[in-house]
Amino acid sequence: MKKNLISIIIRTKNEERWIGLCIERIKKQSYKNFEIILVDSFSDDKTVEKAKRHGVEKIVKIKEYKPGKAINMGIQASEGLHIVILSAHCLPINSNWLTDLFEEINSDPKLAGVYGKQVPMDFSSDEDKRDLLIVFGEDERIQKKDSFFHNANSIIKRDVWEEINFNNDVENIEDRIWAGEILKKNYKIKYTPKAPVYHYHGIHQSGNSKRLEGVTKIIEKISTEHKPGIIDHQNFEKCLVIPIKGVIPKFKNINLLEYMSESIFSSKFVDSYFVATDNEDTAKTAKNLGFSIAKLRESNLSTPKSTIEDVHCWHLKVLENELNYHPDIIIHAEITFPFRNKNLIDELIKAFLNSGADTVMPAKSEYAWAWQEKSKNNLVRLDEGDIPREFKKSLLLGSHGLGCITHTEVIRKNSLVGNKVYLHKIHDQVSFIEVRNQDDADLISDRFKNV
Repeated sequence: MKKNLISIIIRTKNEERWIGLCIERIKKQSYKNFEIILVDSFSDDKTVEKAKRHGVEKIVKIKEYKPGKAINMGIQASEGLHIVILSAHCLPINSNWLTDLFEEINSDPKLAGVYGKQVPMDFSSDEDKRDLLIVFGEDERIQKKDSFFHNANSIIKRDVWEEINFNNDVENIEDRIWAGEILKKNYKIKYTPKAPVYHYHGIHQSGNSKRLEGVTKIIEKISTEHKPGIIDHQNFEKCLVIPIKGVIPKFKNINLLEYMSESIFSSKFVDSYFVATDNEDTAKTAKNLGFSIAKLRESNLSTPKSTIEDVHCWHLKVLENELNYHPDIIIHAEITFPFRNKNLIDELIKAFLNSGADTVMPAKSEYAWAWQEKSKNNLVRLDEGDIPREFKKSLLLGSHGLGCITHTEVIRKNSLVGNKVYLHKIHDQVSFIEVRNQDDADLISDRFKNV
């Protein structure tokens, strides 16, 4: 065992979205003498691959996941005398996080474990914000009888663990069970607010929603030490992809890709721009305009039954497997919307990071009378009827072709839209004008000569 080495155990199961951010926060710590052990429960996304790309060498696989068993296996593979246990979706807030944990655990020989503060993300639910802000306060405390302990952000001594391992069989609260056992041996537990992490979900569930919202707002005003976490766009690799089938239509004698390129390239956040096309002339035009071409797409992706999801899933595989390029976020955009506002893509990226959604797209509020045709002669009304607009709930019409931001893990499942969707309302109606073919382009060019 190595005396001053800290072994950081991270348990994962499909944490592709968070693991890179987590590891990068660890690598920025002022305390540099550490190792990372990833204990993975056979993730079927890119969690392990991403961890390896960020420098993690020790990977432990666990088939039948139990939280205590996973920690024990990670410690068995470690070499440090001090063990940090960190959730993959917890992000250390500052560069002294590891130093503070190390100093706290060594401040008293009777301390067996120390757990740190957890701060909600800006997009955490009201329940989770309430729970985290109530439980993880600003006063440190020594626990001699209270067995509350939290392994999302903690440090323990290896010699104490060798005396009492974590329970291998329980489904949860392995941390509190362990703390209860070590307290019986006259050890102590400590909570410190000095080693905070951002954590997007809480430790309890449920509650009256209106009362919950009020309580949360009050607590957030009182708690000023750490503001809710917001992820910077620079932490993600953002790839914009424009699928184009065949020849590009022209608008006012300018092809639509060139017409839209100014608004696309004006983004301050996008890292790379690709066109996914089946046409060599279109690929050449795209390259001349500054777009990259990963590969001409296969002919089976241009059939009437092929979907945008099929194209994106194929394109992502080419990027990852053939070009060794691993974006975190895919931005879908179509040339059929040539009038999008030049700030729109960056607005959508901000909304994506602040909302915590799987997918974000622009939407317009519609108050018109609307029906959905379920079958022939069977119409279902969607709006609330002829009532004043100020009292009427709008229909939100999403426009993925105008710009759709989604995680690569969603694309990999052959989908463009994840389970949690955020619709970003925009009021620029001109952006929604769609040009799907040359006839549309000619008609709009004639009707709007000054556009």
